[in-house]
Amino acid sequence: MKSIGVIPARLGSTRLSEKVLRLLDGRPMIQHVWEQARRAKRLSDLIVACDDPRVEDCVKRFGGKTVLTRRDHPNGSSRVAEIAGREPAADILINIQGDEPMIHPAAIDQIVEAFEKDAAIDVATLAVPREDRRDYENPNVVKVVCDEKGDALYFSRASIPHYRNQPSGPAAYLKHLGIYGYRRDFLLQFVGWKAGTLEECEKLEQLRILERGFSIRVLETPYDSFSVDTQEDLNLVEAKLKNLKAEVA
Repeated sequence: MKSIGVIPARLGSTRLSEKVLRLLDGRPMIQHVWEQARRAKRLSDLIVACDDPRVEDCVKRFGGKTVLTRRDHPNGSSRVAEIAGREPAADILINIQGDEPMIHPAAIDQIVEAFEKDAAIDVATLAVPREDRRDYENPNVVKVVCDEKGDALYFSRASIPHYRNQPSGPAAYLKHLGIYGYRRDFLLQFVGWKAGTLEECEKLEQLRILERGFSIRVLETPYDSFSVDTQEDLNLVEAKLKNLKAEVA
């Protein structure tokens, strides 16, 4: 089975300008993502799918593999699908977010392994069990609820599940991580669908899959990750990286 990791890296970003090129501990953020993903053991290849020559040049300078894709992709999944179209031998495509510099390589391997073990899985993603009430009530943190098999019932920015009888106590929930794995044929089909009503409401593209009646396997993982959307996020991640560096030293 050939599994390709793809890091969509769009230069333009709304809340933090050119964030994939922002420096973290002296290196651009996209380099941190690349170096973490490169440590995954189950990937056959790793590609940065970018939309601007400046990102392409940056990736080449640190020795990464990059493909300059179209600029008009509406989201990362669509950009990954362009790579899938160029890689007919690929079986699995792993969409690794370009703004998560602390992604754990074992988390990537966990998704690939799920596809290797279960031929019925078309889409897989990760979630971290949490009890932090602040994130539970934060609409920027996506939550997911699952059936007994581990397939997603629903993703939401709202606080799900709702604990009716313990409004002020700790809330156990699953925090969704923005990493996805797709079988190639399913990905190429998925990006051709129109957005559904729930996707438009929540602004979560994975709901398009559930609305069409397909399943998304949700794998619980201990490996949390942090997306960088604002300058505050960037400062927080840089502090975490420096702390880790100090611990190793």
